Amino acid sequence: MLRLNNIEVMYLNVILVLRGVSLEVGDASIVALLGANGAGKTTTLKAISGLLKIEEGEVTVGSIEWDGLRIDKKGPVEIARMGIIQVAEGRKIFEQLTAEENLLAGAHLRRDSSGVKADLDMVYDYFPKLKALSHQTSGYLSGGEQQMLVMGRAMMARPKLMLLDEPSLGLAPILVREICDIVKRLNKERKTSIMLVEQNARAALSIADYGYVMENGRIVLDSTAQKLADNEDVKEFYLGLSRVGQRKSYREVKHYKRRKRWL
Repeated sequence: MLRLNNIEVMYLNVILVLRGVSLEVGDASIVALLGANGAGKTTTLKAISGLLKIEEGEVTVGSIEWDGLRIDKKGPVEIARMGIIQVAEGRKIFEQLTAEENLLAGAHLRRDSSGVKADLDMVYDYFPKLKALSHQTSGYLSGGEQQMLVMGRAMMARPKLMLLDEPSLGLAPILVREICDIVKRLNKERKTSIMLVEQNARAALSIADYGYVMENGRIVLDSTAQKLADNEDVKEFYLGLSRVGQRKSYREVKHYKRRKRWL
């Protein structure tokens, strides 16, 4: 289990980004973290994976625990060895390498060559398109294919917990559904816990077990995914639906005054 205990995150010892964030990701569960741009979602993932240190960020208050062990003072390589793998926003691939070389890069911390080969076949089973593109230069792949590639690369590390940052960003609806189906399958078949950061609340809540809503570096609401999907505030502020079922633009919604229970 992953547990964040009232953490605060500061960059350059000046900029306070997270303000008392507490959340949990249970064994073999899918947890969604929802919120608008700038809410602190990506910073939360980087605090977990240790990547904060690369950007001169630090957990200054609270603690992060993985299976009872404190990890907020550990580096990203050590955290990755423990089975926590982050898939960064923006499909960060090695553009000059082939698709298969990118996948094998995900296993660079492993020493079991037979297991790596088996897991490569497993990734191709999850993403058949990558098999056909295995020798294609990755920089020429489409956005959807690159998203499959970075997820497959993370799977090559045999994660116990996968941190997915905006996997649906910039993808067509049909590809979003495909990515969601693969996340569900990975969770069910491989028992991999998933922490899913998304602005696409509808897609995230459709596959999550539990969800948290973040605003301005704080968790303002949390519940089961179904209860969040049915919550009137979530419908209005994150699904773009009013009480009478009329769509509202996010430009209009963001100016609405939050109800007292959100504060």
